[in-house]
Amino acid sequence: MRHVETLKPGDKVDHFFLVHQVTQGVTNQGKDYMTLKLQDQSGEIEAKFWTVTKEDMDILKPESVIHVKGDVINYRNNRQLKMTQYRLATESDGVQISDFIDRAPMSKEDMQATLRDYIFEIENAPLQRITRHILNKYDQQFFVYPAASSMHHNFVGGLAYHVITMLEVAKQLSHIYPSINKSLLYSGIILHDIGKVVELSGPVATTYTLEGNLLGHISIASDEVAEAARHLQIEGEEILLLRHLILAHHGKLEFGSPKLPQVKEAEILHFIDNIDARMNIIDKALKSTEDGTMTGKIRGLENRRFYKPEKLN
Repeated sequence: MRHVETLKPGDKVDHFFLVHQVTQGVTNQGKDYMTLKLQDQSGEIEAKFWTVTKEDMDILKPESVIHVKGDVINYRNNRQLKMTQYRLATESDGVQISDFIDRAPMSKEDMQATLRDYIFEIENAPLQRITRHILNKYDQQFFVYPAASSMHHNFVGGLAYHVITMLEVAKQLSHIYPSINKSLLYSGIILHDIGKVVELSGPVATTYTLEGNLLGHISIASDEVAEAARHLQIEGEEILLLRHLILAHHGKLEFGSPKLPQVKEAEILHFIDNIDARMNIIDKALKSTEDGTMTGKIRGLENRRFYKPEKLN
Protein backbone atom coordinates (compact mmCIF):
# COMPACT_ATOMS: atom_id res chain seq x y z
CA MET A 1 0.00 0.00 0.00
CA ARG A 2 1.36 3.39 -0.99
CA HIS A 3 -0.55 6.37 0.39
CA VAL A 4 2.08 8.32 2.35
CA GLU A 5 4.06 9.50 -0.69
CA THR A 6 0.96 11.13 -2.22
CA LEU A 7 -0.41 12.88 0.88
CA LYS A 8 -0.26 16.67 0.94
CA PRO A 9 -1.69 19.43 3.17
CA GLY A 10 -5.43 19.71 2.69
CA ASP A 11 -5.97 16.02 1.94
CA LYS A 12 -8.54 13.95 3.78
CA VAL A 13 -7.20 10.61 5.02
CA ASP A 14 -9.22 7.40 5.05
CA HIS A 15 -6.54 4.69 4.87
CA PHE A 16 -4.84 1.80 6.63
CA PHE A 17 -1.37 2.30 8.12
CA LEU A 18 1.14 0.38 10.19
CA VAL A 19 2.00 2.00 13.51
CA HIS A 20 5.77 2.36 13.65
CA GLN A 21 6.35 4.42 16.81
CA VAL A 22 4.15 5.79 19.57
CA THR A 23 4.92 8.58 22.04
CA GLN A 24 2.59 9.82 24.76
CA GLY A 25 2.53 13.45 25.86
CA VAL A 26 0.65 16.00 27.92
CA THR A 27 -0.43 19.45 26.67
CA ASN A 28 0.13 22.67 28.61
CA GLN A 29 -3.50 22.34 29.66
CA GLY A 30 -2.80 18.92 31.18
CA LYS A 31 -4.57 16.89 28.50
CA ASP A 32 -3.13 13.63 27.16
CA TYR A 33 -2.20 13.31 23.49
CA MET A 34 -0.25 10.88 21.31
CA THR A 35 2.31 11.29 18.55
CA LEU A 36 2.49 8.38 16.15
CA LYS A 37 4.68 7.54 13.21
CA LEU A 38 2.49 5.82 10.63
CA GLN A 39 3.99 4.01 7.66
CA ASP A 40 3.21 2.20 4.47
CA GLN A 41 5.44 0.96 1.67
CA SER A 42 6.07 4.51 0.44
CA GLY A 43 7.21 6.15 3.67
CA GLU A 44 6.20 7.57 7.03
CA ILE A 45 4.10 10.47 8.27
CA GLU A 46 3.85 11.93 11.75
CA ALA A 47 0.35 11.87 13.20
CA LYS A 48 -1.09 13.70 16.20
CA PHE A 49 -4.06 12.30 18.12
CA TRP A 50 -5.36 15.04 20.39
CA THR A 51 -8.58 13.42 21.67
CA VAL A 52 -6.84 10.45 23.20
CA THR A 53 -8.24 8.35 26.05
CA LYS A 54 -6.55 5.97 28.47
CA GLU A 55 -8.03 3.12 26.44
CA ASP A 56 -6.43 4.50 23.27
CA MET A 57 -3.06 4.51 25.02
CA ASP A 58 -3.44 0.80 25.71
CA ILE A 59 -4.61 -0.03 22.17
CA LEU A 60 -2.24 2.01 19.98
CA LYS A 61 1.03 0.10 19.99
CA PRO A 62 3.89 -0.36 17.49
CA GLU A 63 3.27 -3.11 14.92
CA SER A 64 -0.50 -2.49 15.01
CA VAL A 65 -2.32 -2.04 11.70
CA ILE A 66 -4.99 0.65 12.02
CA HIS A 67 -7.54 2.34 9.80
CA VAL A 68 -7.21 6.11 10.20
CA LYS A 69 -9.44 9.06 9.37
CA GLY A 70 -8.14 12.60 9.59
CA ASP A 71 -6.66 15.60 7.81
CA VAL A 72 -3.19 16.38 6.53
CA ILE A 73 -1.93 19.80 7.61
CA ASN A 74 1.22 21.84 7.12
CA TYR A 75 3.09 22.14 10.40
CA ARG A 76 6.34 24.12 10.25
CA ASN A 77 6.81 23.26 6.56
CA ASN A 78 6.29 19.56 7.19
CA ARG A 79 3.27 17.35 6.57
CA GLN A 80 1.44 16.22 9.65
CA LEU A 81 -1.64 14.06 10.00
CA LYS A 82 -4.30 15.18 12.45
CA MET A 83 -6.05 11.94 13.45
CA THR A 84 -9.74 12.22 14.24
CA GLN A 85 -10.72 8.52 14.25
CA TYR A 86 -9.07 5.13 14.14
CA ARG A 87 -9.84 1.46 14.53
CA LEU A 88 -7.72 -1.67 14.65
CA ALA A 89 -7.67 -3.69 11.45
CA THR A 90 -9.53 -6.98 11.56
CA GLU A 91 -9.09 -10.19 9.61
CA SER A 92 -12.02 -9.24 7.37
CA ASP A 93 -10.13 -6.12 6.17
CA GLY A 94 -7.70 -8.39 4.33
CA VAL A 95 -4.58 -6.45 5.31
CA GLN A 96 -1.43 -7.64 7.06
CA ILE A 97 1.80 -6.11 8.32
CA SER A 98 3.79 -7.12 5.22
CA ASP A 99 1.50 -4.92 3.08
CA PHE A 100 2.94 -1.81 4.75
CA ILE A 101 6.64 -2.58 4.81
CA ASP A 102 9.02 -1.11 2.23
CA ARG A 103 11.74 -3.37 0.86
CA ALA A 104 15.12 -3.00 -0.80
CA PRO A 105 14.98 -2.64 -4.61
CA MET A 106 17.03 -5.86 -4.90
CA SER A 107 15.92 -9.34 -3.90
CA LYS A 108 17.62 -11.07 -1.00
CA GLU A 109 19.10 -13.62 -3.42
CA ASP A 110 20.56 -10.91 -5.69
CA MET A 111 22.06 -9.09 -2.71
CA GLN A 112 23.62 -12.32 -1.44
CA ALA A 113 25.13 -13.08 -4.85
CA THR A 114 26.47 -9.52 -5.25
CA LEU A 115 28.04 -9.58 -1.82
CA ARG A 116 29.70 -12.94 -2.52
CA ASP A 117 31.33 -11.43 -5.60
CA TYR A 118 32.75 -8.56 -3.57
CA ILE A 119 34.04 -10.89 -0.86
CA PHE A 120 35.97 -12.80 -3.54
CA GLU A 121 37.73 -9.50 -4.34
CA ILE A 122 39.10 -9.25 -0.78
CA GLU A 123 42.57 -10.61 -1.53
CA ASN A 124 43.91 -10.34 2.02
CA ALA A 125 43.21 -13.81 3.44
CA PRO A 126 42.77 -12.82 7.13
CA LEU A 127 40.37 -10.00 6.21
CA GLN A 128 38.36 -12.27 3.93
CA ARG A 129 38.14 -15.01 6.59
CA ILE A 130 36.96 -12.58 9.26
CA THR A 131 34.43 -10.97 6.92
CA ARG A 132 33.02 -14.36 5.90
CA HIS A 133 32.92 -15.58 9.50
CA ILE A 134 30.93 -12.60 10.78
CA LEU A 135 28.53 -12.57 7.82
CA ASN A 136 27.87 -16.27 8.25
CA LYS A 137 27.17 -15.68 11.95
CA TYR A 138 24.53 -13.03 11.17
CA ASP A 139 23.35 -14.25 7.75
CA GLN A 140 19.66 -14.42 8.75
CA GLN A 141 19.59 -10.87 10.10
CA PHE A 142 21.97 -9.11 7.70
CA PHE A 143 19.78 -9.42 4.60
CA VAL A 144 16.48 -8.42 6.22
CA TYR A 145 17.44 -5.76 8.80
CA PRO A 146 17.14 -2.04 8.01
CA ALA A 147 20.19 0.22 8.22
CA ALA A 148 18.43 2.54 10.68
CA SER A 149 15.16 2.92 12.55
CA SER A 150 14.10 6.03 10.64
CA MET A 151 16.88 8.09 9.05
CA HIS A 152 18.14 6.21 5.99
CA HIS A 153 17.68 2.81 4.35
CA ASN A 154 14.96 2.11 6.94
CA PHE A 155 13.33 -0.73 5.04
CA VAL A 156 13.55 -4.51 4.90
CA GLY A 157 16.98 -5.38 3.50
CA GLY A 158 18.16 -1.81 3.94
CA LEU A 159 21.35 -2.80 5.75
CA ALA A 160 22.57 -5.12 3.01
CA TYR A 161 21.46 -2.74 0.24
CA HIS A 162 23.31 0.15 1.93
CA VAL A 163 26.47 -1.97 2.03
CA ILE A 164 26.14 -3.01 -1.62
CA THR A 165 25.65 0.53 -2.92
CA MET A 166 28.65 1.64 -0.84
CA LEU A 167 30.72 -1.16 -2.38
CA GLU A 168 29.70 0.00 -5.86
CA VAL A 169 30.96 3.51 -5.05
CA ALA A 170 34.16 2.10 -3.55
CA LYS A 171 34.82 0.02 -6.65
CA GLN A 172 34.72 3.09 -8.88
CA LEU A 173 36.85 5.14 -6.51
CA SER A 174 39.46 2.39 -6.38
CA HIS A 175 39.92 2.80 -10.15
CA ILE A 176 40.44 6.54 -9.73
CA TYR A 177 42.67 6.15 -6.67
CA PRO A 178 44.58 2.87 -7.21
CA SER A 179 46.58 3.30 -3.98
CA ILE A 180 43.46 2.39 -2.00
CA ASN A 181 43.74 -1.02 -0.38
CA LYS A 182 40.59 -2.68 -1.69
CA SER A 183 40.77 -5.59 0.74
CA LEU A 184 40.74 -3.28 3.73
CA LEU A 185 38.15 -0.90 2.29
CA TYR A 186 35.76 -3.64 1.13
CA SER A 187 35.91 -5.54 4.42
CA GLY A 188 35.45 -2.25 6.31
CA ILE A 189 32.37 -1.39 4.24
CA ILE A 190 30.82 -4.84 4.64
CA LEU A 191 31.31 -4.87 8.41
CA HIS A 192 31.03 -1.19 9.36
CA ASP A 193 27.33 -1.45 10.30
CA ILE A 194 27.19 -5.14 11.24
CA GLY A 195 26.55 -4.07 14.84
CA LYS A 196 23.10 -2.89 13.78
CA VAL A 197 21.83 -6.48 13.77
CA VAL A 198 22.33 -6.27 17.57
CA GLU A 199 21.61 -2.56 18.01
CA LEU A 200 18.18 -2.70 16.30
CA SER A 201 15.16 -4.84 17.13
CA GLY A 202 14.40 -5.96 13.57
CA PRO A 203 12.79 -4.84 10.30
CA VAL A 204 9.27 -4.15 11.63
CA ALA A 205 8.51 -1.19 13.92
CA THR A 206 12.26 -0.89 14.46
CA THR A 207 13.47 0.29 17.86
CA TYR A 208 16.76 0.21 19.74
CA THR A 209 17.64 -2.78 21.89
CA LEU A 210 19.24 -2.50 25.32
CA GLU A 211 22.62 -3.27 23.74
CA GLY A 212 21.94 -0.63 21.12
CA ASN A 213 21.19 2.01 23.73
CA LEU A 214 24.07 1.14 26.04
CA LEU A 215 26.80 0.16 23.55
CA GLY A 216 25.85 1.27 20.02
CA HIS A 217 26.57 -0.44 16.72
CA ILE A 218 30.09 0.94 16.33
CA SER A 219 31.52 -0.62 19.47
CA ILE A 220 29.48 -3.79 18.92
CA ALA A 221 30.97 -4.22 15.42
CA SER A 222 34.52 -3.56 16.61
CA ASP A 223 34.07 -6.20 19.31
CA GLU A 224 32.73 -8.66 16.73
CA VAL A 225 35.92 -8.29 14.68
CA ALA A 226 38.11 -8.82 17.75
CA GLU A 227 36.09 -11.89 18.76
CA ALA A 228 36.24 -13.34 15.24
CA ALA A 229 40.02 -12.85 15.11
CA ARG A 230 40.42 -14.69 18.42
CA HIS A 231 38.10 -17.50 17.30
CA LEU A 232 39.94 -17.92 13.99
CA GLN A 233 43.34 -17.45 15.68
CA ILE A 234 44.21 -14.59 13.35
CA GLU A 235 46.75 -11.97 14.36
CA GLY A 236 48.21 -9.06 12.46
CA GLU A 237 48.00 -5.36 11.75
CA GLU A 238 45.02 -5.79 9.42
CA ILE A 239 42.81 -6.64 12.41
CA LEU A 240 43.77 -3.37 14.07
CA LEU A 241 43.18 -1.46 10.83
CA LEU A 242 39.77 -3.05 10.24
CA ARG A 243 38.64 -2.19 13.77
CA HIS A 244 39.86 1.38 13.21
CA LEU A 245 37.75 1.69 10.04
CA ILE A 246 34.70 0.63 12.01
CA LEU A 247 35.42 2.89 14.98
CA ALA A 248 36.05 5.92 12.74
CA HIS A 249 33.34 5.53 10.10
CA HIS A 250 31.09 8.32 11.43
CA GLY A 251 33.98 10.68 10.82
CA LYS A 252 33.63 13.00 13.79
CA LEU A 253 33.58 12.56 17.54
CA GLU A 254 30.34 14.52 17.81
CA PHE A 255 28.73 12.12 15.31
CA GLY A 256 29.47 9.13 17.53
CA SER A 257 32.85 7.95 16.25
CA PRO A 258 35.16 6.99 19.12
CA LYS A 259 38.10 7.79 16.81
CA LEU A 260 38.70 10.16 13.91
CA PRO A 261 39.85 8.54 10.64
CA GLN A 262 43.62 8.13 10.69
CA VAL A 263 44.23 5.88 7.69
CA LYS A 264 43.27 6.59 4.11
CA GLU A 265 40.71 3.81 3.82
CA ALA A 266 38.98 5.00 7.00
CA GLU A 267 38.69 8.51 5.57
CA ILE A 268 37.19 7.33 2.31
CA LEU A 269 34.85 4.86 4.06
CA HIS A 270 33.42 7.72 6.10
CA PHE A 271 32.68 9.80 3.00
CA ILE A 272 31.17 6.88 1.05
CA ASP A 273 28.92 6.09 4.02
CA ASN A 274 27.87 9.72 4.30
CA ILE A 275 27.16 10.08 0.58
CA ASP A 276 25.03 6.95 0.40
CA ALA A 277 23.05 7.77 3.55
CA ARG A 278 22.39 11.35 2.45
CA MET A 279 21.31 10.39 -1.06
CA ASN A 280 18.82 7.92 0.39
CA ILE A 281 17.46 10.52 2.82
CA ILE A 282 17.01 13.07 0.02
CA ASP A 283 15.40 10.57 -2.36
CA LYS A 284 12.97 9.52 0.37
CA ALA A 285 11.96 13.14 1.00
CA LEU A 286 11.59 13.93 -2.71
CA LYS A 287 9.27 10.94 -3.25
CA SER A 288 6.54 12.69 -1.29
CA THR A 289 7.23 16.16 -2.73
CA GLU A 290 5.42 17.66 -5.71
CA ASP A 291 7.43 18.90 -8.70
CA GLY A 292 8.31 22.57 -8.39
CA THR A 293 8.08 22.62 -4.58
CA MET A 294 10.39 22.23 -1.60
CA THR A 295 10.59 19.29 0.76
CA GLY A 296 9.92 19.80 4.43
CA LYS A 297 12.88 20.34 6.71
CA ILE A 298 15.03 17.22 6.72
CA ARG A 299 16.33 16.48 10.20
CA GLY A 300 19.23 14.34 9.02
CA LEU A 301 20.46 17.11 6.69
CA GLU A 302 20.81 20.05 9.08
CA ASN A 303 17.08 20.83 8.73
CA ARG A 304 17.61 21.97 5.15
CA ARG A 305 14.80 21.85 2.60
CA PHE A 306 15.45 20.54 -0.93
CA TYR A 307 13.85 21.70 -4.16
CA LYS A 308 12.31 19.18 -6.58
CA PRO A 309 12.61 20.61 -10.11
CA GLU A 310 9.53 20.62 -12.31
CA LYS A 311 11.32 19.47 -15.45
CA LEU A 312 14.93 18.38 -15.58
CA ASN A 313 16.03 16.12 -18.43
